[in-house]
Amino acid sequence: MANTSSRMLRLLSLLQTHRFWPGGELADRLDVSVRTLRRDIDRLRELGYPVEAQRGVDGGYQLAAGAALPPLVVDDEEAVALAVGLQSSAHSAVEGIAESSVRVLAKVVQVMPVRLRRRVEALRAMTVPLDWQGSSEAGVDPGVLTTVALACRDSERLHFSYRAAGGELTERDVEPYRLVRVGRRWYLVAYDLGRHDWRSFRVDRLTGLGRTGARFRPRTLPATDAAEFVRERLENLPRSYQVEVLVELPAADARQRVGRWATFEELDQNRSRLRMTTVSLDWAVMALGVLAADFQVLGPPELLEEVHAWGARFVRARGS
Repeated sequence: MANTSSRMLRLLSLLQTHRFWPGGELADRLDVSVRTLRRDIDRLRELGYPVEAQRGVDGGYQLAAGAALPPLVVDDEEAVALAVGLQSSAHSAVEGIAESSVRVLAKVVQVMPVRLRRRVEALRAMTVPLDWQGSSEAGVDPGVLTTVALACRDSERLHFSYRAAGGELTERDVEPYRLVRVGRRWYLVAYDLGRHDWRSFRVDRLTGLGRTGARFRPRTLPATDAAEFVRERLENLPRSYQVEVLVELPAADARQRVGRWATFEELDQNRSRLRMTTVSLDWAVMALGVLAADFQVLGPPELLEEVHAWGARFVRARGS
């Protein structure tokens, strides 16, 4: 006989297959006694699954009305992942996907056990989508998302360590307001108590997250909504350029001249590929000048324009 866990999964599957199962037939299909079947049904109910029983000679079991979808056997993180995926699809540009995703999300949440439904509803209610070009990273812990969402909903202060883009680690105490989803990134909009101002935090850079239990009265956000607040800050960030250049120089020689400003990939004994990330293209042009070798700019186009501008200045200087 199968162990209890696998038998429970089989029972859930059978209850979905038919709207009504006579008790004896269902017990036979599971190869258990009617008494064991009743205990398994009770376990499902304790987990929150709506199983109805009909007593008597023709008695049996069925899923309650409204549970037309397959019952969900998921843990907290899986429930959050499901909600995140459906919510992302609800804002998809693919024709027909958005409307279907909204319907599916509503149905799935309806048949979830109350324990999971509370976490998913908090995440959905406290998240604002923002369309933005770029931002491809994922890797956010679902448990962190639900913790933040519940704190936003309950107006409860959070404490966490935050690692800035430059690597600096600081301790923060905040009054969380909303989560904003930007592509596959997540931002927390919150009032920073230590800096006495509103801030946005990338959720994947939060560590040591903890709910403090301290409640607060929500402040007025200095923007139309949380998505607009995040958009304004992203637009004001220095742009990061991904530089790629073919250099007529062996990688070892190029690396010796430039140092740690860039990385070099050996292509052959006379050529290498330079890569660097910078917020200022002037640094990239300076690095290319230090190489004292011929090169070909592969990207970005702005770097080629910058090289031409520098070259024109040097030509003018020679003629003066």
